[in-house]
Amino acid sequence: MAGGTHTEAFDIQPCRLPGILAVEATSSRAFGRHTHDRFGIGMILQGAQDSASGRGEVRAEPGCLIAVNPNEVHDGRPVAHGSRSWRMLYFDTALIGHVAQALGQSPGCEFAYPVLPRSATNQAFHRLHAALTGPASEPWWEVAEQELLSILGPLVESAPTPPLSLPRQAIARARARLDEAPEQAVSLAELAFEAGVSPHHFLRAFKAVTALPPHAYRLQRQLHKAHRLILAGEPLIQAALATGFADQSHLNRHFTRAYGYTPGVLARALRR
Repeated sequence: MAGGTHTEAFDIQPCRLPGILAVEATSSRAFGRHTHDRFGIGMILQGAQDSASGRGEVRAEPGCLIAVNPNEVHDGRPVAHGSRSWRMLYFDTALIGHVAQALGQSPGCEFAYPVLPRSATNQAFHRLHAALTGPASEPWWEVAEQELLSILGPLVESAPTPPLSLPRQAIARARARLDEAPEQAVSLAELAFEAGVSPHHFLRAFKAVTALPPHAYRLQRQLHKAHRLILAGEPLIQAALATGFADQSHLNRHFTRAYGYTPGVLARALRR
């Protein structure tokens, strides 16, 4: 975004995946009408904004997903002359076109909605942003492809799509693979290919059965396996590496988030 005055802070950084730029900002400025040459997907973190879009005047409040198409004329004005904070990811058009094809859409499609209310896409966006800009120890590519599909689905679908299903055997095979070797990262494309459907179809069907996308399901199985290894007396670093975590701190972070206590606390309890 450009133009105006009263900018408080802008932070711009390239992402781990080529063709994506991350921008985080806090500003009270009113931006004039302008365009971008990329697709933009973002989120209002604090405050609120009114803006013109290709589909009329819209308001985005905290937790709302915001989107802009290449060359779409838009502006941005803080509500009640206050400040607002937002986070954006700008994507090369070819990258969005490729993902759109995975969704069964034309590679030349556009985002249908300039604003989506707070929903499941809220956390999906945060997970996508973290995968693209966060610690390199995470299996970022596995998370990024699945969360990007989850976000783009509602943005490019102009009408509700019928529920998708897969034979129980296909989901069972995918779950068995993740259960048996949770330490091995696997792409959504590979799981979908084995099931004989598109990645988007597989993602929706898998979540309908397990309530989790494949990467989150695999993480839970990693943690279950690490828990069992620690109970069996395995050293913490060995338990971390054997279950696919980059190091002990990587395991600690996810283990504590899931259980509320660290692997070390569990190990020490066994030595009492």
